[in-house]
Amino acid sequence: MAQWHGISRRKPSGGRLKRPNRYRGKRRTEIAAEKQFTVLGEPSRKVYRKRSGSQTVRVMSDNIINVNDPSNGKTVRATMVTVLDSPADANYVRRNILTKGAVVDTDKGKVRVTSRPGKDGVINGVLVDE
Repeated sequence: MAQWHGISRRKPSGGRLKRPNRYRGKRRTEIAAEKQFTVLGEPSRKVYRKRSGSQTVRVMSDNIINVNDPSNGKTVRATMVTVLDSPADANYVRRNILTKGAVVDTDKGKVRVTSRPGKDGVINGVLVDE
């Protein structure tokens, strides 16, 4: 469900504000996008329209991650298996939800997610020393 971030029609005291709320409705720019979580699964992305026609891409689900190895500076693609740890919420581990800082198990080893999948449209990570 979308959330509205507009001007309240009430004063802090609880009284009604007459102007400009009588003629001013909710604006499209004041309605936030719905909450979407990036999960492990088949690759899927969603494009959102922002103000002035610009766009942002969100990863809805994916099983591929770009892994950077700091020891040699190489970046390779890896397949994600499961989420091992998530500093954002412990329940995200059970639900396999990806956020920035989450540690995932891949075929290359443990990887910490460094990108924001819900904002960047890509999943990048760095190899974690065991």
